[in-house]
Amino acid sequence: MTATTNRRRWLGAAGASLGALWLTACDKLTVDPKFAGVLRKAEGLTLKAQRAVTDRKALAREFMPADISRDFKANGTLRPQDEEYVALLANNFADYRLQIGGLVERPFELTLDEVRAQPSRTQITRHDCVEGWSSIGKWKGARLGLLLDRAGLKRDARYIVFYCADTLEQTLDGSGQYYESIDLIDAYHPQTILAYEMNDATLTVPHGAPLRLRVERQLGYKHAKYVMRIEAVASLEDLGRGQGGFWPDRGYEWYAGI
Repeated sequence: MTATTNRRRWLGAAGASLGALWLTACDKLTVDPKFAGVLRKAEGLTLKAQRAVTDRKALAREFMPADISRDFKANGTLRPQDEEYVALLANNFADYRLQIGGLVERPFELTLDEVRAQPSRTQITRHDCVEGWSSIGKWKGARLGLLLDRAGLKRDARYIVFYCADTLEQTLDGSGQYYESIDLIDAYHPQTILAYEMNDATLTVPHGAPLRLRVERQLGYKHAKYVMRIEAVASLEDLGRGQGGFWPDRGYEWYAGI
C-alpha cells in the first residue's frame, strides 16, 4: 500500500468529523497568531516532504470508464447569483471571456469556444473532499501549462491565481469572493486542466460551468469552480487574507496535497 493510498484513506475516515469541526471553529482558531503559526509550519513541512519524495510530474491515479461514480456529488455553491454570472448563463456563456494576465508578457482573453479549441487532456480521476467523501469522474479540459506558455510568464511569477464568479453568502464570516491559487509546479502538471466537460457532457452549473480547475493531486476545495480570470503573481500576501485562497484564508491548508 502506497503512502498516497494511506493518506487518502485517512482523509476519508477523518474528513467528516474534522470538516464539521473546521466549519464551526477555524475562524476562531485562526485569529490566534500562535495557532495560525503552528498550522503554517505544519503545512510547510508537508509541502516540503511531499515535494522531496514525489516526482513533480507523477500522475494521480487514473481509472477506467466502469469506475465512474453514478452520483458525483456537487458541493459548495451550486448556482452562483453574481450579476455577471447570471447574465452569462442566460446567454449560455456566449459572452464569456476567460482572462489570463498578471505577471505575463502577453495577456489575452479566450471565448469558451476558443478554450475548447486549445490542446486538451481527458482523464478519469478521483475527487477527494475534505468532508470525507470521494467520487470518480471523467474530465476534459484545456491544459493550463500550455495557456501559461502562450501568455509568457515573467521571471518573478511564482503562483497562479484563479478568480471565480462565486460570492459565498453562507460562509463563516457571512461573505467572500471565492478564489484559489497553486504554485507553478502544480500549474504545469500534465493533469492540471481547465475542465469544460464532465463524463462526456458539457460541464453543468452545479459542477462549475463554464470552467472548473482540475488539479488532481490536491483536495477538492482547490478545484475552483466558475473560473473567470487567471493571474500570475509573485506573492499571495496581498490577496484576500493573505493565505492564497478562500478556504485557506479561513484556516484550511493552502497546499492540500494528497
